[in-house]
Amino acid sequence: MTVPPIHTIATGREGSLFDTDIAAVEERLRDGIKGSRILVVGGAGSIGASTVLQLAKRKPAALHVVDHNENGLAELVRQLRSRPFDWSADDFRTLPLDYGSAAMRHFIGSERPYDLVLNFAALKHVRSEKDPYSTLQMFETNLIKQAKLMTWIGEAGFKGRLFTVSTDKAANPSSMMGATKRVMEHVLFNSSVSHALKGPKVSARFANVAFSNGSLLQGFENRFARREPIAAPMDTRRYFVSLTESGQICAIASVIVPGQSIVVPKLDPEEHLVALDRIAERFIRYHGLEPAIYEDEQSACASVESELKQGRWPLLLTPRDTAGEKPYEEFMTESETSFDLGMPNLEAVSYVAADRQAIDRVLTATSELLNADFGAQPLLTKERLKEIIASVEPSFLETHRDAKANLDQRL
Repeated sequence: MTVPPIHTIATGREGSLFDTDIAAVEERLRDGIKGSRILVVGGAGSIGASTVLQLAKRKPAALHVVDHNENGLAELVRQLRSRPFDWSADDFRTLPLDYGSAAMRHFIGSERPYDLVLNFAALKHVRSEKDPYSTLQMFETNLIKQAKLMTWIGEAGFKGRLFTVSTDKAANPSSMMGATKRVMEHVLFNSSVSHALKGPKVSARFANVAFSNGSLLQGFENRFARREPIAAPMDTRRYFVSLTESGQICAIASVIVPGQSIVVPKLDPEEHLVALDRIAERFIRYHGLEPAIYEDEQSACASVESELKQGRWPLLLTPRDTAGEKPYEEFMTESETSFDLGMPNLEAVSYVAADRQAIDRVLTATSELLNADFGAQPLLTKERLKEIIASVEPSFLETHRDAKANLDQRL
C-alpha cells in the first residue's frame, strides 16, 4: 500500500492544487524565465528553495541564490544536483550573505542587472515579538533591508520584475510579524525607494506551508523523533499549502502577474480552514498511534513512554492566549478588491496605497532606533514599535492581539 505524502494531513490532497494554474500559464512562465538573469534572496528557506526548483527547471541563463544560512544553501545545492535532468542554468551560484550587508551591496554592484529579483528573506515567526529587541530585528529584516535591497538593485540598473513574498497574516494583522509584512508591502509598492525603482513589483499572500522549516508541523516531526509530546493550540484554524504549492504560487506571481498586485489563493474557509489540534491528531494516527489528550504540560512530558506502550502518543492542547495569535487566517481586507488572473485557483488583490510620506517615516523612525546611542530617547519598547507601525497602519492599534504570554512559554 502506498503511503500518502505527510503534507496530506494538513492539505487534504496528494497532488498540487495549482497544477492546473501552472498548466494554464506554462508557456508564459517559460518565456519569462528561459535565458533570464535571476537573483533569489532568502533562497535556502522552505518557500525560497521550493521556488528555486520551479525557476531552475525552466532554464534561466543565470540563477544566483543568496541566503545567510550556508547550511541551507549546501542542502539546496545537493537537492538540485540530485536532479541533473530536471534543471539547468549556465551560471548557477549560491552566496552565504546577509542581504542587508555591505558584502551584499558589493555583490549587486559587481553584477550586470538582473531580469528578475525575488526576496524571501524575513523574520516570519509570531513568537519573535516576545521582546522589543527581537521585534526591532524583525523591523530591520522585513523593512530596512528590503529598502536597502531595492536601493542597491536600482543603483545597479535593475529595470526588471521584483517579487517579495508576504503572508496571509498581513491582512488585518494581529501580530508584529504580520504588521511588518503589511508595511513591507507598502515599502515594496509605494515608498520613495519604490517610486525610484523601475519595473513591476508583485507580492503574494498565501497559507501556512505544511512542514516548512520552523513550522508547528515540522515541530511535530522533531518532537516525535525526540520522543516528546506533540502540542497544538485549541480553537485555532489555518489554511495550508504544500511546499510544492508554495513554489508554484511564487513562480507564477514573480514572472507573469501584473505589477502593483498581490497574488492570493482561492481557498474556501469551509473546505480549507483546518483546526490545528485536528492536524495533530492526524499526525499521530499517520504514524500508527492514537492521540492521548493532555492539558497539563508536565504530565504530558512524563507520559510518553507509558502511553507508547499502549499504542498512544501524548497530545498537549494549549489555550490560544499568547501574543499575536489569530483564531483563523484571511487573505484580504474589506478595503481591498480582487481581480481575476484567468487561473482556476489563483487571483490577485490590487494594492491599496498608503501615504508615501508615512511609509518613508516608518523607515526613518526604524533606522533612528537601530542607530541610536545607548540610553538615547525614545526608549526601545514594544509600544514605541507599535506606534511606528500605526503611523502608516492605524488599524493595527485595534487588531493587534497582545498578551503577557508568548510562544516561548508553550511546549
